[in-house]
Amino acid sequence: MKILVVMDVSTKHKQWLEQAAGTNDIVYCAGDGSNAGTDLEEAEVIIGNIDPALIQKAQNLQWLQLNSAGANEYCAPGVLPAGITLTNATGAYGLALSEHMLAQTLAMMKKLYLYYENQKQCCWHDEGPVTSLYGATVVVVGFGNIGKNFGRRAKAMGAHVIGLRRRHGAVPPEADEMGDMEHFDDYLAQADIVASCLPDTPETQHLYNKERFAAMKQGAYFINVGRGSNVVQDDLRAAVTSGHLAGAALDVTDPEPLPADDPLWQTPGIYITPHISGGYHLQATHDYIVRIAADNLARYLKGECLENIVDLMTGYKA
Repeated sequence: MKILVVMDVSTKHKQWLEQAAGTNDIVYCAGDGSNAGTDLEEAEVIIGNIDPALIQKAQNLQWLQLNSAGANEYCAPGVLPAGITLTNATGAYGLALSEHMLAQTLAMMKKLYLYYENQKQCCWHDEGPVTSLYGATVVVVGFGNIGKNFGRRAKAMGAHVIGLRRRHGAVPPEADEMGDMEHFDDYLAQADIVASCLPDTPETQHLYNKERFAAMKQGAYFINVGRGSNVVQDDLRAAVTSGHLAGAALDVTDPEPLPADDPLWQTPGIYITPHISGGYHLQATHDYIVRIAADNLARYLKGECLENIVDLMTGYKA
């Protein structure tokens, strides 16, 4: 059996994958699979985010393991042939993204962005009162692995954490309350901080619009590490510019890269990072991704049920 790996891996990572592969043939071709040649055609297993347009060439493919948590582009009709199992890297990104979210939150609440701008101007100026996570209500929209990791950290700092998912469920240790999207606006009205960790699906497209920002509490902060398509960006700009929202931190935009002439760049109170909270920026994330793939490979070769199977109808982990 041929296993094609189309993601960056270190020597250590190769050892993990080869131990799981046993005597099976494993081939490494970093990138999007465009240089894989006949290995792509022969592969029964592909590990990594191959270019979706190339999947039809993988005539022997039975299982695709992504190195991302997001799977939307692979769930579109016609991308995956019938019978192919799709799994993702849910569980790998929680540490990196939640720490990034916490850093963004505290930087806004403590006005560190303002003081950094003052420093560049050699301006010794007191920017006035700040706010705290202690006692704040944090609504985490999308309470999967990433949301739970952020909820755990916010709760540890004294925040009241409300997790929102599609369906109401039991309250996990990372939250004080759980809610569902049916009462979305009611929860937004309670939040001092709204932290969004949603994927790109038809249901989440432009979820945050003028009405949703208006439903948020005066002076609330908005954080988005999910997908830029979740947000109507002109409406977010208006909510921040008017002072209704105290600030917004975005690691994702629509489109990406964000064009240099987009007014979002120059909007006071909006802070942008170029979709870098995840990826391989934190070594632990890269290690988690490969561990998930290697563990699933071992399961696949034993005929066991795989972890992180994606529901092609929703784009979420099933």
